[in-house]
Amino acid sequence: MQIRGKIPTAGLADGVVTVTDDVITSVEAAGTTDLGDAGKTPGGEFILPGFIDLHCHGGGGHGFSTTDPAEALAVAAHHAARGTTGIIASLVTAAPADMIAQVRALAPLVASGDLLGIHLEGPFLSSARCGAQAPEFIRDPDPALAADLLDAAGGAIKIVTLAPERPMAREVASLFRSAGVVVALGHTDSSFGQMTAGLATVGESALVTHLANGMPPLHHRSAGPVAAALVAAAEDAASVELIADGVHVDEGFTRLVFATAAPGRVVLITDAMAAAGMSDGLYELGPQRVRVADGVARLESHGGALAGGTSSLVQVVATAHAAGVPLADAARAASSAPARVLALGAGLEVPAGTLAVGARADLVVTDDRLRVRRVLRAGRWIK
Repeated sequence: MQIRGKIPTAGLADGVVTVTDDVITSVEAAGTTDLGDAGKTPGGEFILPGFIDLHCHGGGGHGFSTTDPAEALAVAAHHAARGTTGIIASLVTAAPADMIAQVRALAPLVASGDLLGIHLEGPFLSSARCGAQAPEFIRDPDPALAADLLDAAGGAIKIVTLAPERPMAREVASLFRSAGVVVALGHTDSSFGQMTAGLATVGESALVTHLANGMPPLHHRSAGPVAAALVAAAEDAASVELIADGVHVDEGFTRLVFATAAPGRVVLITDAMAAAGMSDGLYELGPQRVRVADGVARLESHGGALAGGTSSLVQVVATAHAAGVPLADAARAASSAPARVLALGAGLEVPAGTLAVGARADLVVTDDRLRVRRVLRAGRWIK
C-alpha cells in the first residue's frame, strides 16, 4: 500500500509512505519511488503520524468513567475515527469504591490493546484547585487506597495525577512509580519550590497535567507551579500536557510553551469529555453535571468551572498550528511526545509514535485544512 501527500514530520512537500502489513517500509520523496496507485489517487494534502491522547475522559456522547466496557470502547472508536490511534482512559475523582470498580472494568480493555492504559486524575488533588473534579471526594494521598487501585488494575494504570504539596504525596508517588506508573503533577496549589521539588522527586518520567489549568496563574512575583513546570520542560526534565484548543489556553500561551520546552517535551491533549463531537446540551463528567454552550463545557455547579474539552486531538493540533506552532512540531506533540511519556516501544530501534521506516503503520491523512480524510491503524483503514 502506498499513500501520497505532504509529510511534515519527514520534511517532504511531496512524499510517499509505503506500508506492508502493519509496518511502514518506506518514507520517500515522490520522485524517488514507483508511485503505483498512490500516483494515480493522491491520499490527501497531509500524511501525519497517528495521534496518541494521554488525557481523555470521553467523546461521542460516552465517557470512560464507567463500568460498562462497551461504553469505553465507544469512546475509543469515536476518537479513532478522528485520527487518535492510541488513547488513555482518564477517570475523574469519584468515591473510592466507584473508582476501583471502574479500574477493574477497564483493565481488560488495556490487556486487549483497545486502550493504552488508564489515567487516574485524582482523588489525591488540591481542594483549592479541583477544577471539574468533585470536591467531596478529594483526599490526601492514601497508600492503602493507592494499593487497592493498583491491585484492581493489574498493571493497567499508566498515569496518576496528584498534587505534590499534599501530605504523603511523595510516599504515594513512590508507590505508583514502583508499579511502573507515570506520576503527573497537577490540580495543585503548590509554590514554585514545592512544584520543583515534586518534579525532581518523580524523575525523568515526570509529567505535568494540563499545564496552567488546575493551578494558580503565572505571576512575576509568585511564579508558582506553571513556571516550575516550564523550567523543568526547558531543562528536558519533565513533559507538560497542553490543552491547546483555544479555550483552556490562548494562542500566546501555546506559543510560549512550545518556545520554552525542550524538543519533544510538549504533549498535546484533548481532556475531552462526553460532549466531544456532539451538540451543545447537558452531559455528565463522572459524578458532575456539565452544560455545553457554544462548544465550551462548564460545570453546572462549583462556579461553572471548565469541565474538559470538546475537541478531537486533530483539532487541537490544528489550533496549535494556527497559533503559530509549525505543523511538524504540533504533530509530534500529539504522537511521538506522548509515546515517549508512556515509554511505548521502549528498546525498539524505531521510536513509537513516529512516521518512519520500521514503525507501526498508524497514520492520519487530512486535507489542507487538517480535516481528517482517512485513518490507518496497524496497517488497516478505519471505516
